[in-house]
Amino acid sequence: MANTIKLEIATPDAVVYSNDVDMVTLPGVEGQMGILPHHIRLMTQLVPGEMIVRKDGRENLLAVGEGLVEITGNSVNIVTDMAVPADSIDEAKAEEAWQHAEARLREKISTEEVASVHAALARSLAQLSVRRRQRKI
Repeated sequence: MANTIKLEIATPDAVVYSNDVDMVTLPGVEGQMGILPHHIRLMTQLVPGEMIVRKDGRENLLAVGEGLVEITGNSVNIVTDMAVPADSIDEAKAEEAWQHAEARLREKISTEEVASVHAALARSLAQLSVRRRQRKI
């Protein structure tokens, strides 16, 4: 019996991560969700936030956006609009994006624009959270 699970994360641009891991913790619509090898089959929605990938006793953090998650007994497949490793996040740019989104929400904008700005705000906050947590580790 394998003690790892295959994790694949794809964005519109590329496959961001593909490796066997010990555990994945991800932000789902019902809250944080831990996935170990032999997990029950499940499809769920990914929400912007922090993903923790445990491999060989180490934790790697990623900021993720909205997407879909398919879990089988031996794999976790994620399709998302954003997946950025903590060490690749530019904190200044994420802070700037957050401030820009906050400013846009104070303007008079359409309902469609509000949804788009909220999504941008969630992605920038996810990046800031992951980067700042990485700094503390």
